[in-house]
Formats: sequence, structure tokens, C-alpha cells
Amino acid sequence: MTPLQRTKTACRSALLTTGALALSWLSGCSSPPSARPTTPPTSQPSASTSPTTPTSQSPGTASGGAPATAHGTTPQPASHSALRSPGFSQARNERDYRQDAAKHLYALHRPRIYQGRLPPMLEAVGVLNVDIDKQGAVKRLHWMRAPRHVPQVMKEIERLVQAAAPYPVPQHMRQVTYTDVWLWHKSGKFQLDTLTEGQD
Repeated sequence: MTPLQRTKTACRSALLTTGALALSWLSGCSSPPSARPTTPPTSQPSASTSPTTPTSQSPGTASGGAPATAHGTTPQPASHSALRSPGFSQARNERDYRQDAAKHLYALHRPRIYQGRLPPMLEAVGVLNVDIDKQGAVKRLHWMRAPRHVPQVMKEIERLVQAAAPYPVPQHMRQVTYTDVWLWHKSGKFQLDTLTEGQD
């Protein structure tokens, strides 16, 4: 046998051996241990525990929907007294103070002021004394001329006077008693004689 024939025979034998090994490996229906990568299972979210999506919220509102301040707190409304600071009166007598008190009442009860000249016939005309202490608080009301035929109007005038407190502080007087005439229209609106626009 020539050397070339011996080489071909050896190659054939090697191929047969390799094929037999390959068939033997395939017949085992399993991959060799070294060929099996151990990949950790991918965690899937449970159907019962879906991820929570945060609720969108505008940056300028608190959880209740009210506007928030820079510190995240809802601003509180101004106090009742802060909304109507009465200031100080420069009056040195009752007559001058009456002007300040009338303007104060008009400013606080603007929707109740009768606009224009009053008609000749009014529902009520009353003359009321009001005692104001040095802090601007109402100390006492006293009718000099009470419209007793309309007691409901008397009560409403007294309510309006009390609701307007505190009045301008009479800083040049320890206290003051001022008098004004209430001109009451049947509509429930009024003028004060100190600031009246007149009467037809």
C-alpha cells in the first residue's frame, strides 16, 4: 500500500469515528452540561399587583385642589378685622368725628347706600346717638328720635351700626358721642344726613 493510500484510509477511519460520536451524542437528546447556560428567569409582575401610576397634579395646587403657597400650604383667608382696619381719626370734636364715622359706614355698607336724591316720602327718619370708645368700639346706642312705627327698621339700623365696628380711633379724644340722621328708603337702602345727596 502506497503512502497516499494509507493517508486516505486513515482519514476515512477518522471521519467514521467522528460520525459515530456525533450520532451517539444526538441520540442522548440532551446537551452536554457545559453547553447548558443557566439564565435566571425573568421576573414578571403579578397580575394582582399592577404598578401604581402616580396621579398627575398641577404644580400650583395642593391635594385638595386649592392654590398652594411656596411652602406647600394652602393660604388662609385674611381675618375679619384685617379686612377692615378703621385707621385713626384726626377729629378733635364730635362734629368732625361724625364725618369720619359716616364715611366709614358708607365704605362698609356701600351696596345699601341709596344713590341720588331721595324721594320726598321716606319710610323712616331716625336720629341716633352712638358712643365710641378710645379703641373705636361701639359702647352704646341711644335714639334721640326713634322711628317706632317701623321697629324692624330700627333693629336694622342698629345692626348696621354695630356691624361697622371698629370705627376710626378718636386719637385726640378719650371717647366720642356722635349724632347722625338716618334717612331710610322703603327699598331698604339709606343715606346719612352728613353725606346725603339731598331730597326732592
